[in-house]
Amino acid sequence: MIDLHSHTDQSDGTFSPAELVAEAKRVGLEALAITDHDTFKGYDLAVPFAKEAGLELICGIELSTKFGGATVHMLAYFPWTPPSAEFCDWLEEILESRRERNRQLIVRLQELGVEITLAEVETKGRTLTARPHFGRVLMEKGYVSSMQEAFDKYLDEAAPGYVQRKEVPVNEAIARVKAAGGITSLAHPIRVAKNDWDTLAEWTEKMASAGMGAIEVFHSDHTIENVGFYGRLAERFGLLVTGGSDFHGANKPNISLGTGHRGNLAVPYSLLENLRNARR
Repeated sequence: MIDLHSHTDQSDGTFSPAELVAEAKRVGLEALAITDHDTFKGYDLAVPFAKEAGLELICGIELSTKFGGATVHMLAYFPWTPPSAEFCDWLEEILESRRERNRQLIVRLQELGVEITLAEVETKGRTLTARPHFGRVLMEKGYVSSMQEAFDKYLDEAAPGYVQRKEVPVNEAIARVKAAGGITSLAHPIRVAKNDWDTLAEWTEKMASAGMGAIEVFHSDHTIENVGFYGRLAERFGLLVTGGSDFHGANKPNISLGTGHRGNLAVPYSLLENLRNARR
């Protein structure tokens, strides 16, 4: 069993890289991909712990992209060689766009009567400060009682505090990853095109034509029907299959590493082998 979608406290998870590796060993994973948002810091910190534990660790990342006027998350894996320096420089530009969004979000929340500073939030965010870190501060200050309420009331796309950040076009992200020696996979397709299957099929075809290499068929949010449909999309458009829990620790308490939501995942090692064989 493997897990190709997980997050550390270097993005919006709550487990440190060492804790995540320890959890992977505890649940019996053969391989783990760390796919933090827009940063490799969690992966880099986890490397020595994984080596000591005898865990196969895959370098990955999750990118927020724009397609069809909507946000589409794209997973990128580097199972053969490390990402290029040029790709890492491009990531730094993306991180700066996040920082600018965070500055604007602070202003918006203050306008809504929330007493909050960027410094307070950044103490929670480590390498990357994201909306869950804002949510934790809102909880600590008593503005909300749960992370769900923080998003519903202030941080979600439909909430009054939401600020859109600059996102790269999906075609650019695919091309950047490919040039850097990686392979892309459409993350949690259940959240793409509002899970309208006809639209999703159309978008998947276009992204595959742009060079996307895989689709995340297995995910904690996917039903059996979803898995079947996404698997058929993979066959139809010549895509590889990936899968993972999207583990975030306490920020998604109902999701377990490796096994997903109430044991609905068991991703086989063969999927990782297929990723590696694709280069040959």
